[in-house]
Amino acid sequence: MRNLAEADRAIELYADMIRRICFLHLKNYHDVEDVFQEVFLKYLLHDKKFENNAHEKAWLIRVAINCCKDLVKSFSRKRVSSIEQVSAELFYPQDESRGVLDAVLQLPEKYKQVIYLFYYEGYSAVEIAKILNKRENTIYTWLSRAKSKLKEALGGETFD
Repeated sequence: MRNLAEADRAIELYADMIRRICFLHLKNYHDVEDVFQEVFLKYLLHDKKFENNAHEKAWLIRVAINCCKDLVKSFSRKRVSSIEQVSAELFYPQDESRGVLDAVLQLPEKYKQVIYLFYYEGYSAVEIAKILNKRENTIYTWLSRAKSKLKEALGGETFD
């Protein structure tokens, strides 16, 4: 079990990233906050040492993605409608970014993940493959397909 100082440091470093990942999956403020707390509770209870900060960050990303998937698959999530939807302005305040965010949110789950990790978190395809437990070539294919879908959705703008 970790001490509170370690948890505070992790929250300070990774809170925004975890919230953005959760928002991409859940699109609901209350669900995002629930998963956010669950991720850092798991971090607090995780007793193994991380090799380095990159390993710790990758572990948190993987836990966040898995918690989001679990919530989406849960029975109550399928049977309950959200009262309040989060405004995209909380995460992307600029108007020109809203179109890009909307296009990214419309992508299939696997493409959303690789786009976020590649463009927003700066991971390479090799690192993303390790985080998502996929083959490197699969990640390259997903990135290519996601960029094509975004290009089509945004009217021909490129993202390279």
